[in-house]
Amino acid sequence: MNKIPSAVKKEIERSVKEINEHNYRYYVLDAPIISDAEYDKLFRRLKELEEKHHFILPDSPTQRVGAPPLEKFKTVKHKEQMLSLGNAMSHNKVREFDQRVKKKLSEKGLSSIGEIEYTVEPKYDGLAIELTYKDGLLVTASTRGDGFEGEDITANVKTIKAIPLKIEDVDIPEEIDIRGEVYMNIDEFEKMNKEREKSGEPLFANPRNSAAGSVRQLDSTITEKRKLHMACYGVGAMKGIAFESQLDFIGWLRKAHFPVPVVFDVDHGIEKVIDSIKKIENERPIYPFEIDGAVIKVNDFKLQNTLDIVTREPRWAIAFKFPAHQGTTVIEDIIASVGRTGAITPVAIMKPVKIGGVTVSRSTLHNWDEIERKDIRIHDTVVVERAGDVIPHVVAVIKEKRTGEEKPFPPPKQCPVCGSQVAREEGEVAFRCIGLNCSAQVLERIMHYASRGAMDIEGLGEKNVELLFNKGLIKHFADLYKLKTEQLLALPRFAEKSARNLIDAIETSKKTTLSRFLFALGILHVGEYAAKQLARHYQKIEDLYHVKPGHIIEIKQMGEKLAESISGFFSDKENLKTLDTLKKLGVKISNPDYETATKKERGPLDGLTIVVTGTLSKPRNEIEELVERLGGHAAGSVSKKTSYVLAGEEAGSKLEKAKSLGVKVISEKEFEHMVRGA
Repeated sequence: MNKIPSAVKKEIERSVKEINEHNYRYYVLDAPIISDAEYDKLFRRLKELEEKHHFILPDSPTQRVGAPPLEKFKTVKHKEQMLSLGNAMSHNKVREFDQRVKKKLSEKGLSSIGEIEYTVEPKYDGLAIELTYKDGLLVTASTRGDGFEGEDITANVKTIKAIPLKIEDVDIPEEIDIRGEVYMNIDEFEKMNKEREKSGEPLFANPRNSAAGSVRQLDSTITEKRKLHMACYGVGAMKGIAFESQLDFIGWLRKAHFPVPVVFDVDHGIEKVIDSIKKIENERPIYPFEIDGAVIKVNDFKLQNTLDIVTREPRWAIAFKFPAHQGTTVIEDIIASVGRTGAITPVAIMKPVKIGGVTVSRSTLHNWDEIERKDIRIHDTVVVERAGDVIPHVVAVIKEKRTGEEKPFPPPKQCPVCGSQVAREEGEVAFRCIGLNCSAQVLERIMHYASRGAMDIEGLGEKNVELLFNKGLIKHFADLYKLKTEQLLALPRFAEKSARNLIDAIETSKKTTLSRFLFALGILHVGEYAAKQLARHYQKIEDLYHVKPGHIIEIKQMGEKLAESISGFFSDKENLKTLDTLKKLGVKISNPDYETATKKERGPLDGLTIVVTGTLSKPRNEIEELVERLGGHAAGSVSKKTSYVLAGEEAGSKLEKAKSLGVKVISEKEFEHMVRGA
């Protein structure tokens, strides 16, 4: 055996140490400092060196799957090793995989087998877990860990409703280990991060990290509140059952009501496999969850057993990796951006980097609490992620690359646009400009007013709004209704047709609904849902003038901050003057939502206001819908106008308030008598 060169030996030792550190950060701390693409590059380089020079250290990451499990969970030993997949970064690499499969089978005396039948499925970007069933009952759920031992997460996994607690409607094995991926949908991830941002909690970096963090909670009630999903795609040890192929196994899973991959193709020959890979990649943007590739497996289980595994990877499967959604770049500057509500948001200006086929040069940093938590500074080297259509964001700072020239970016004391004072409400994470005539807020308010969910003025995008504002033609969204065709024709961006189209679109927007109009006004905290709820409870906009917060709180899901904001808006003289101006300019508001909400058949609860609280035999929203359907009003808070409080177990502050106001409290049994018209 040739002696390994000293320089190569040192590079291998250095690479092993570096990758093991990244494994620890990724699998144990959930805090990666490099992108997936960079990690894959490091891993491939180490593997090439080891194979070329036949030198493998005992702690090399190529000899295992991941990092050891956290000590705070009970350890579970896998009966069969949970393997990791080798990667193919191009279609030619997939063809090479096919050639290796055929060569190995030929060596085993199966040269006449011809084209291989493969299965192709999306590679979910989540947390790999194993479910162990004995006599049809789920007894253990565990993470992959280092491939041999994982963490016991049974209590948490049982909260995922897609996972059967009992196997039924199929042949039930004495024992079986089912493997798959736990993940979180992109919209659910975004919603959760928005809620965490509002409450001042640290944000998750991506849907994968949020799924991993949710499954690895010590308190399973926290996991239960997170919307997690699973896709089952593999089998480990099994007793009392046998499958002929991956197709056979997936069919069994389907019949047993297990969640399986959204796409599962069976292809004869590698070229058809490549077609399936292309199809999955093309459909990637429409999936509600993140995938980072496609998995190719030899379909026949006998052939899989013949091919066996090599160290940590099966010879019978490979993962085709799609372009990375992460990249590493440098923050060249941080600026403060002012939104339509006056909220000031720090925005990173970065050295352009291509992520998932899109060049990214800007990223929101959310707020200064996030800047402080992640310790983000100007000139920092950072990992940036862009998942699907999600706005790019900074995942982590690579502090090891700091030179000492990095500069912190403190919160502003004055508005960066108008110079007005900046304030921060107690309990809020955002700093806000309090200037009433801030031009940044004016532009944003006009663009919001014209947006699709609001007044839907086609052709009035950001550039046209800026042009009209800079030319002095509009200073407020009410000014839109004063525009003339000849004014637009004098501007560089408009010809006869485009000018007429915009004037027509503005004219069309004059006829709108109350819910759209309320959303368009840009009232702080009032989104489309809140606007819809207001429209269901108030017939015309004048009914909201000088409304008291207490009346708003009575509406289901309307909180104190929202009520104060709505009351404040409709108590402001200047705002009411603007509304009057809009009416004079021809804005006409209908309210079909109110008409629908009030078209109830008279029922046993007609005219009653009922507040539902505590734990009942049915979900609260179902009972509230029943109240509304039978002519009543399901309120969100208790007041003197409340007719009854329906209280279940563990009813809290609402029950106490009902008692203090003398509002009658009824049980679920009494409520059922009322529903029957007793």
